[in-house]
Amino acid sequence: MSHALHFNLSRFYFIYYFFVGAFVPYWGLYLESEQFSAADIGILMSLFQISRIFAPNFWGWLADHTARRVVWIKVTALLGLVGFVAVFWAHSFWALFFVMASLSLFTSSTLPLSESLTLAHLATTNGHYSRIRMWGSLGFIVAAVLLGFMIDAYSIKSLLWFLLAVQVFLFVLTFKLPEASVAPHAHDEFSIWQVIKQPNVIALLVGCALMVTAHGVLYNFYSIYLAKHGYSKSMIGLLWAVGVICEIGIFMLMPKIMRRFSLKTILLISLALAVLRFGMIGIAVEHLWLLIVAQTLHAATFGSFHAASVEVIAQFFNGRHQAKGQAIYNSVAYGIGGTIGGVAGGYALQSIGGQQTFMLAAIFPLFGFLVLSLGLKLSTKDANSQGMFR
Repeated sequence: MSHALHFNLSRFYFIYYFFVGAFVPYWGLYLESEQFSAADIGILMSLFQISRIFAPNFWGWLADHTARRVVWIKVTALLGLVGFVAVFWAHSFWALFFVMASLSLFTSSTLPLSESLTLAHLATTNGHYSRIRMWGSLGFIVAAVLLGFMIDAYSIKSLLWFLLAVQVFLFVLTFKLPEASVAPHAHDEFSIWQVIKQPNVIALLVGCALMVTAHGVLYNFYSIYLAKHGYSKSMIGLLWAVGVICEIGIFMLMPKIMRRFSLKTILLISLALAVLRFGMIGIAVEHLWLLIVAQTLHAATFGSFHAASVEVIAQFFNGRHQAKGQAIYNSVAYGIGGTIGGVAGGYALQSIGGQQTFMLAAIFPLFGFLVLSLGLKLSTKDANSQGMFR
């Protein structure tokens, strides 16, 4: 992969996840400052997951049908920016509901389109996905830490202007993304439904959704949970950063890890460590050093799990189905899984408390472990050669 291509893709990931690093840890705290309940926050935050169920599939279909991914990345980034501007005037539940629904319809689609673009470039170069994706993790860290100190120094309202500036910059960067050509593939003759109904694909999507269900609780309520136990905004930002620093480390190591271990083994180990992580968050909230240990496990529960999942999805959905495959993965895992975790987590937090909620969240990756252990029949040889339609 050329230096210029690697730089442009990595820079885009950095800024996209810079937005995510500002939004995910602190948007729930902003909503709480607007006097919304935990259940209301769960519903509002889950709009981003709900939109992932539908919107990415439409844009993914357009990208594959027109073979022009960059055009639709530009469109979704612009419409996401326009949708966000209205948040400055939205303060009631229903006003924020419609603004966040509009924003999420487009913002949730930018990433899967970018993923398919990156994978299309990687298919014709010797680059590694994980070494590009780790720049997104770095962007998340910088934003999470910077915003924590900024909010402590000023106020939570400063978050709105920060997010707006990042959205503008993200849209500008879309003009630096190079289009990729997608070579014909042997599986192009199959319909998308023939791909989806394969037992391996179903098992993978269900297992991923169960993992993300637990993370839906984390992304929506971890900052609120810590704030209620006396942690400052800057400390909350640093704890988020610990997790993503470890995520960067695992992304750098993934090429070596994938040469040594099968993708299925990586997925199963990641799920097992997720059970441990969410249990620790529930039990150890009063002990900072145990929370730090739990955050280091983000390297597995997101980093290695996501990298391995994307690799398997890219093998199942290739050729003319590539963008649709990434969209379906995002829809099922982050859309359905994230929605269940976000909405159920809000009601659970309100009724049984944060500690019990996070301990219950550990059940979902446990079920995911069982699903993939029994249902995913995948070897490195099969995945890299003849594939699922052998």
